Amino acid sequence: MQNLAFVGLGAMGAPMAKCLLSAGFGLRVFDVREENMRPLADVGATAAGSPREAAEGADALVLMVVDAGQTEAALFGENGAAEALAPGAAVVAMSTVGPEPVRELDRRLSERQLRLLDAPVSGGVARAGRGDLLIMAGGPDDLFGELRPALDAMGSTVVLCGPSAGDGQSVKLVNQLLCGIHIAAAGEALAYAQALGLDPGSVYETIRHGAAGSFMLEDRGRRMLDREFLPPKSALDIFVKDMGLVREAARGSGFATPLSDAAHRLYEMGASLGFGREDDSGILRVFEEGMGPSQET
Repeated sequence: MQNLAFVGLGAMGAPMAKCLLSAGFGLRVFDVREENMRPLADVGATAAGSPREAAEGADALVLMVVDAGQTEAALFGENGAAEALAPGAAVVAMSTVGPEPVRELDRRLSERQLRLLDAPVSGGVARAGRGDLLIMAGGPDDLFGELRPALDAMGSTVVLCGPSAGDGQSVKLVNQLLCGIHIAAAGEALAYAQALGLDPGSVYETIRHGAAGSFMLEDRGRRMLDREFLPPKSALDIFVKDMGLVREAARGSGFATPLSDAAHRLYEMGASLGFGREDDSGILRVFEEGMGPSQET
């Protein structure tokens, strides 16, 4: 699978697509923002005018859009890619959309004799640029093997999580549950340090070396202290969506998620305060501006 199409060139998609180019894959790209295609066209990609045009002649189509609605539109909407893909071609769904939408997508693509690999990612923008992502795949072993060279170009840890579409999404939701809670916990901890009359920067430098240290405290905590909320590296709205997907899948399984529920409310509060399109480290400001004083006496 050397001829690829790539739809969705946002903060994560653009560096992922560039990694495929660097690995020698032929690449046709599309994004609703024309300016997002130009840097890739400058280094060898072919810019397309629609998902359908990008998919013409492609062995596989990679989707890195925002949500299930955009996935639906890219494949089956006006000038959607599905009609342009030849029978036997693959769709690689790398966005976080939840298990059930991906299973439905697999059913619809199968009717067109198209194959789906469910392959969401984790790692952030910097790691995407290095081809250092975690890729959590769900789908048939043979399809995973065919796509493995492309996945290896984008990720340093590529795992087949299960034989069915939706298995990768399920593992990604476990990942997002932890990430969402850890970011919120980091924001609460640094705001708590401030409330105790401490220097949050000094507290951060101390506790990150101990048992309470984590990737999210290290990474987002630094952004919180530096007030690096714009431009966003990962928008707060993403966790409004993803924690909602965590809770939805949990309800479908009859599983209670009290910590995820609390974190989701915090992200929703952040969005209501106008921070949704800013960096998710801005969750700190929910504790600073949105919570108010404790009501306990």
